[in-house]
Amino acid sequence: MNEDFHLSFVDEKDRRIIDALVENARIPKVRIAESLGITEAAVRKRISKLEEEGVIIGYKAVVDFKKAKIFASLTGVDVEAERLWEVIKILKENEKIRSMWLTTGDHALMIEIVADSMEELSRIHEEISNLSGVSRVCPSIILDVLK
Repeated sequence: MNEDFHLSFVDEKDRRIIDALVENARIPKVRIAESLGITEAAVRKRISKLEEEGVIIGYKAVVDFKKAKIFASLTGVDVEAERLWEVIKILKENEKIRSMWLTTGDHALMIEIVADSMEELSRIHEEISNLSGVSRVCPSIILDVLK
């Protein structure tokens, strides 16, 4: 679907459903329905449509990496414009890259990497820096999850 379609079909109720799911992806659909004054079936149908159209692309747990004894980084990646989509395709295949955003500002891409050890995290950063078209990798290791 094209972007204009997504923008035209997402209404105020959809936005409120999205807000509720962003706040707590495990919120009971009946609570969303009550807050919107619609049926639970209507909420389920709206969520299904948002998922099918790619507006909602997944659900995640917020993890305290330190307590889980795993290592994570938010990493900025600078990429030559002509190689951007090629690099994105390669990065999407890496299961240790949990999230990826195309951004404005300091870096073309921001990625969240979760690894079993600091060595593995460093190796992934090195692999990314060696990709054709990547000009700079700027990792920020997550020390603690505050919210």
